[in-house]
Amino acid sequence: MWRVSFHTTTMKANLLAAAALTFGAFSLASCADQRIIPAPAPAALAVPAPTSTPTPVPAPSPSTAWIDAPVTPGDWSWSMENGQSVARFAGGRLILRCEPAARTVRIERSEPGSPASSGGATMTVHTQSLTRSFASRPEMGRVAVSLPARDPLLDAMAFTRGRFAVETSGMPPLFVPSWTEVSRVIEDCR
Repeated sequence: MWRVSFHTTTMKANLLAAAALTFGAFSLASCADQRIIPAPAPAALAVPAPTSTPTPVPAPSPSTAWIDAPVTPGDWSWSMENGQSVARFAGGRLILRCEPAARTVRIERSEPGSPASSGGATMTVHTQSLTRSFASRPEMGRVAVSLPARDPLLDAMAFTRGRFAVETSGMPPLFVPSWTEVSRVIEDCR
């Protein structure tokens, strides 16, 4: 009797397992064949053609196209003169001079054959991140401006995209490479 009961229980378990397997297979089969049909795309709206003509863009002025201008011929040189750190570009056409007592950096501009005006000139310095104009003062055949050694414009000159520009009224613009001499003068003043 024990054997019959064991067989009956085993057969019921096997039947239940087979039924579960069959039910699972049918369930998976019914899910596998379902298709998702996307909703139809909305009809495109007609966009009217623009009626006005675009405004022409003006050609860049020299002060805005400075970054693409060729570098002014010349090299930087650095020296100590009377206790001042001095960097000269293109034989002195542009000079950066540290004035340690005042903790200022003086930017001097001169041009051979072009005397500095007695009333000074407007000097504009362009860098990748900053542009600033100054009323310069005449000094010994040059025009000059002095900036505090921590002025952000000096950092912008040292870290600009390879060059900066100096425009001074009455003189041709200079497109100057930003070499280590620029940073040296600035750091010596700090």
